[in-house]
Amino acid sequence: MKAAVISAPGVVAIENVDDPKPGPGEVVVQVAACGLCGTDLHILQGEFAPSLPIVPGHEFAGTVVAYGPGVTALAIGDRVAVDPSLYCNACHYCRIGRNNLCERYAAIGVTVPGAAAEFAVAPAANCVRLPDHVRVEDAALIEPLSCAVRGYDVLRAQLASSVLIYGSGTMGLMMMELAKRTGAVAVDMVDINPERLATARTLGCSHAVGSPDEIDRPRGWDLVIDATGSEQAIQDAIGRVARGGTYLQFGVADYAARATIEPYRIYNREITITGSMAVLHSYERAAELFAAGVLDPDVFISDRLPLTDYATALGRFRAGQGRKILVTP
Repeated sequence: MKAAVISAPGVVAIENVDDPKPGPGEVVVQVAACGLCGTDLHILQGEFAPSLPIVPGHEFAGTVVAYGPGVTALAIGDRVAVDPSLYCNACHYCRIGRNNLCERYAAIGVTVPGAAAEFAVAPAANCVRLPDHVRVEDAALIEPLSCAVRGYDVLRAQLASSVLIYGSGTMGLMMMELAKRTGAVAVDMVDINPERLATARTLGCSHAVGSPDEIDRPRGWDLVIDATGSEQAIQDAIGRVARGGTYLQFGVADYAARATIEPYRIYNREITITGSMAVLHSYERAAELFAAGVLDPDVFISDRLPLTDYATALGRFRAGQGRKILVTP
């Protein structure tokens, strides 16, 4: 089969690789669509994935075409979205229910071959069957949505909170949609990309601006979320949190990124600084939200490129063009 392979930092190419075979409890999924995200850029930079080469791609959906011994809950032809998380279920963090912090963290498309390919192997237990009205080629959005749901689990947002989100790309827009549905009194978006701000306005944010200074909120915001991973944005965002408020590091920053905090201000204003890592008990809920129409795929998906254009897709994503970019084998 054909697959995108990151063989060394900065090097990606379409190659012929062996067709995958399912082991016990596994299925082979014919990939309908695979989404790109910041993690894929980090892997291309030589970060995040423990070793190269690797077939990337952890946001995906498709059709079951084969299954291994012990699989009884799925059948050939089932349309599924796939949670890429591969927890060990034996370490301290898995045993206390914090599987996303697994000491042996693994994931499809990060530590084992992923879905930037014609076919991908996944545990049957990680597959969520899609209802008939959900287009399988749109369901790659479920994985990033599950990360956003996890983010809101961390925030424990209260009714009538004011929310400021840095970055109106796919993840920022997903956080915005969840904020609206968890009772936020205002959801303000910050970005330097006018096209992305226009999308945020279309989806109904309170303000879409290039700087929070353009918004009259002298006390700051109850919840401030970085969905960019940008060092400059992060530094600004931390300073916008209101007394008693919370800052969430949601965007994936470079390993070398640094920000300065003011410990006295954190203490004196009882500010919480926290993070959200990937997926935790949120994939099935995200699938249900997606089926219920919480996102409009025609708005969120800006590009559908063939797998052979994977390098082009990465380039568009790196340049901040569009919103969710999918590759289709």
